[in-house]
Amino acid sequence: MKKPKVLIVDDNPAVLDGLKIIIELENFEVVSLCTNAKEAIEFLKMWHADVVLMDIRMPVMDGIEGIFNIKTKFPNVKVIILTTFCEEDYIEKSLSFGADGYILKSSDAKHIVNSILSVLDGKVVMDKEIALYISDVLKRTSKQLLEKTQNLTERELEIAKLISQGYSNKEIARMLFISEGTVRNYITSILQKLNLKNRTQIAVYYLTKFS
Repeated sequence: MKKPKVLIVDDNPAVLDGLKIIIELENFEVVSLCTNAKEAIEFLKMWHADVVLMDIRMPVMDGIEGIFNIKTKFPNVKVIILTTFCEEDYIEKSLSFGADGYILKSSDAKHIVNSILSVLDGKVVMDKEIALYISDVLKRTSKQLLEKTQNLTERELEIAKLISQGYSNKEIARMLFISEGTVRNYITSILQKLNLKNRTQIAVYYLTKFS
């Protein structure tokens, strides 16, 4: 079985080395260490990575711009933000640009490894602290959220809930006794009705409305 390929992006050499040790102990292949998002993008033009584990504040090109560029040019690459910053602007932009996960550097090694495995399985990863923070911020628009929610069917709400709980399309299909193709169709409908861009935003939306 091929080892999943992980690209680590951080401007702190000690963080790069520490994450490399943690990840390689868990049967992943660390394909490169980059000190900013521009280096990561240049790497991805030439070589492959399954997951990019990336900080936010970096010189030359930060993680926010990096997410946008990676998701635009390499949409199949998963991106997890791993940072010390729990700030509204960073979180909102990261998720709106399609980050597959947002976790804090205070997370233990097991949580970081499990987060990588989860996004590879098509799940959304978000620390509870981040989810609660987003919920508090976005509840300011609760009236608009209520109006949008009323457009969703009962099955669409059910699928949105399962996405927010971190289940992949395959797991949702098995739980609801429907095909993965049907799950994808429901997700497309949810995205269109709520004017969202990706499943991460569906998770944030559901947590905001119903947490």
